[in-house]
Amino acid sequence: MFLKTLKEKIKFRAGKKFLQRGLTTPPETINREKGISSVGCIVDLDEFENANAFYEFVDEFSLRPNSVKIIGYKKYYDKNSPYSTPVFSDKDLGWKANIENSYALEFLNREYDLLVNYYTDEKLLLQLMTLKTKARLKVGFGSVDKNLNDLILNTPIKDFQTFKKELRKYLRVLNEIK
Repeated sequence: MFLKTLKEKIKFRAGKKFLQRGLTTPPETINREKGISSVGCIVDLDEFENANAFYEFVDEFSLRPNSVKIIGYKKYYDKNSPYSTPVFSDKDLGWKANIENSYALEFLNREYDLLVNYYTDEKLLLQLMTLKTKARLKVGFGSVDKNLNDLILNTPIKDFQTFKKELRKYLRVLNEIK
């Protein structure tokens, strides 16, 4: 019991150190054309349970049906319970800030034009996923570390329609969508 707790603390400390180092170094640039053709969404399912709402981006931005990828975070989850969204949790943190979850690794292996970070609490695994995801434009909330996101929207997390409307407005200003 003691060794397991010690192991988790060491993993957490290594994750924090990796996050701090990643926030101070400039992110690598993604050379993709302007425009939104692929969207990745990292959602805190403990705060916002309707992850399927992000599929509305397909109609909103005139995307192909399979161009929106969603991954959810739950503090605790049962691997035997069926979830409609792929899920990762704190127990998926490995050594040297690696994430040991097949869904998360599949999500991280893709490049996105837009990454939506739909969480308001600073949780280590959510921030690590944001830091490790390759995206040209990252969007999130102001209550999270400002170095993680390129565009910050201050809307209530429960009001997805307002978030979607504001996101569309700012993407138009940036000439990402028409």
